[in-house]
Amino acid sequence: MKSAVIIPARYGSTRFPGKVLADLDGKPIIQWVHERARASSADYVFVATDDEKVFKAVEAFGGKAVMTSKDHPSGTDRIYEAVTKKCPDADIIINVQGDEPLLASSVIDALISKMKANPDMEMSTVAVPAKREEIASNPNIVKALIDKNGFALYFSRAPVPFLRDGGSDMPLFRHWGIYGYRRKTLEKFIALPESNLEKCEKLEQLRALENGIRIFVVIADCQSIGVDTPEDLETVKKFLKLKGKN
Repeated sequence: MKSAVIIPARYGSTRFPGKVLADLDGKPIIQWVHERARASSADYVFVATDDEKVFKAVEAFGGKAVMTSKDHPSGTDRIYEAVTKKCPDADIIINVQGDEPLLASSVIDALISKMKANPDMEMSTVAVPAKREEIASNPNIVKALIDKNGFALYFSRAPVPFLRDGGSDMPLFRHWGIYGYRRKTLEKFIALPESNLEKCEKLEQLRALENGIRIFVVIADCQSIGVDTPEDLETVKKFLKLKGKN
């Protein structure tokens, strides 16, 4: 059962144009992500891009890239095109965002291992325990509700589960946008129309839940720092500098 990590990487970004090629300690961000993915147990690693600058940058550091259409409505569609072109024999597809330079390879391995051990598992993702006071009021941090068997009940930008006066508090889970797909599930997913919940919360994974696709949630004990803005990049640089001193 072969596995592939596909890293969708557009050059265009509203808040930080060209961020995947931004320099981080002498290497573009996309190289950091690619190296973390290559250190995992995945059989294939490809960067899927619609921009020649990104394609050439990946080739320059020895990575593998595939050019995809500029017309894809989402990164998931881009991933499917890349899989079809470059690794059609992969049954497990891991979607890793191109702006996660600190991603631990062990997280990718956890998704692959879980899906290999459970052939009927259609889809998986990652969440990290968090304190309510840290994430509840931030709509940019997506919360995951998980059932007793480890499957997602819902994802929301709202503070769920809501703590009512007199209620018993419980841990919140911060969703981490890394996904594992069974190949046939990925094909099914991109053929589905945008769902009502997805339109409302602007969360693509709700399309899966609304159409009966179960998503297993791997609980991680680490958290990466995604680079969405130039300020995020400075935060990552400070983190690496601090880590180097320890």
